[in-house]
Amino acid sequence: MVAGIQVHTSTAKQAQTEILTDEALTFLGALHRTFDKTRKSLLVARETVQQRLDGGLPLDFPPETAHIRAEAAWQCAPPAPGLEDRRVEITGPTDRKMVINALNSGAKTFMADFEDASSPTFKAMIEGQVNLRDAIRRQIDFESGGKSYKLIENPAVLIVRPRGWHLEEPRVTVDNAPMSGSLFDFGLYFFHNAKELVARGFGPYFYLPKMEHYLEARLWNDVFNFSQSYIGMAHGTIRATVLIETLPAAFHMEEILFELRTHSSGLNCGRWDYIFSFIKRRRADRGAVLPDRKDVTMTVPFMDAYVRLLIQTCHKRKVAAMGGMSAQIPIKGDEKANEEAMSKVRADKLREVTYGHDGTWIAHPLINKIARAVFDEHMIGPNQYHVRREDVRVAAVDLLNTAVPGKVTFDGVKSNVATILAYTGAWIGGNGCIPYNWLMEDAATAEIARVQLWQWAHYGTRMDNGDPVTAELIDQLLSEVQDDVRKAVPAIKDENLRIVSEYVKGQVRQAWPSDFLTSDLMPYLAAADGVPPKFQKSAL
Repeated sequence: MVAGIQVHTSTAKQAQTEILTDEALTFLGALHRTFDKTRKSLLVARETVQQRLDGGLPLDFPPETAHIRAEAAWQCAPPAPGLEDRRVEITGPTDRKMVINALNSGAKTFMADFEDASSPTFKAMIEGQVNLRDAIRRQIDFESGGKSYKLIENPAVLIVRPRGWHLEEPRVTVDNAPMSGSLFDFGLYFFHNAKELVARGFGPYFYLPKMEHYLEARLWNDVFNFSQSYIGMAHGTIRATVLIETLPAAFHMEEILFELRTHSSGLNCGRWDYIFSFIKRRRADRGAVLPDRKDVTMTVPFMDAYVRLLIQTCHKRKVAAMGGMSAQIPIKGDEKANEEAMSKVRADKLREVTYGHDGTWIAHPLINKIARAVFDEHMIGPNQYHVRREDVRVAAVDLLNTAVPGKVTFDGVKSNVATILAYTGAWIGGNGCIPYNWLMEDAATAEIARVQLWQWAHYGTRMDNGDPVTAELIDQLLSEVQDDVRKAVPAIKDENLRIVSEYVKGQVRQAWPSDFLTSDLMPYLAAADGVPPKFQKSAL
């Protein structure tokens, strides 16, 4: 027992014994007591920004940091060992089989995801920590169903994505307050593995999600310095890539790099969350209504501007500008449909490499060959930092451009209803990443579906058949698609479908959509883990 720290569940008893040691809990307590007050104040600041946006004040580049953007001399740290060449990165959850398959995929790095690709049951979070610890020490091999799973000689370099600043970990409280999910995930991985990683020639590497302001990056930098000092490690050993996946963060790219410059390894175009944030943050703007999700591609004006600015910004400061995820996955049993899907992947990766990206994301090992071939052909060296993109001129108005061709269709509405029902039903059941209609769906794509349904219903958007999108139409579709969802994802329980249906019905009738479905629905996971009711609901 560590004074002031309580663990409210034993759903992963053996793993908890190995990971939640007194020493590790003491470190978590130190992180919480040092940084949680600042974290919460920054989340309140997000609400203030939203109120200004609702009042009609548009986003712009922060005037107080103009000198940082204008100063040409500063650069970020050089690439850390294993991060010089990141042309293909595979992402996925932290279950044992996935970790081995991803590390063996042939990709340069593996982003082990505690966030959007994971349902944060305590069992998943803690066993994921065990799996990563064992992978680092090459003790992860196992057998299942008569098949052996073993690491290859030179696996992908490991990068870990903790949960975002907005998420809490209610199963562990410090001084009767739930821990930050970010500090919990980061803290356990760093405490148990940082020195081992350095001894093996690498380092503790992270992806940082969902930030909205450069002060949130400063907080991470403070956490890194504190943690390195705590274990006696040289400052700058940690490296972090920041996902630019919120609309406000697009206006803070250089500042985010500046705050993390001694720990930075670049920025990433988190495309799906970025679309979600674009809709959510512009919720009060009737002119920002977007068409069907499939029509909001990387080539529409506001997405194209964001990509070009990110590449220019990163290469100006000599760090990686990472591309994003194609949603397509291999289609078995239909050669023609599979080739069409893989052609979309090739086109997406070709756009990325010719724009100047230094690497890209994949969600399935079989796509590695396609992505690798495109980058190998067009990126001769380990990266493209020399592609400065000095031709790029992106103004605030470009990042806010809503000239998106396309329509809202009945099929698009139905697809969003099915996607959020399937994904969120699986998420409550403990699965945070599902293939659905030959697309890889995670929390980000479900969030697009949720806020689009709200946006269309809120503004009475007319579909191409002339009918308006209404809450009643969405109610009807929630009932109609359930059989299809059950067939596609048979593990989903009927009770979870009922919970999600009621949740979506409530969402489309709210004055404003909630910030995150994962925050809204976390109490179901906390209750299943036996957490006392007073800690189940986020205090934020």
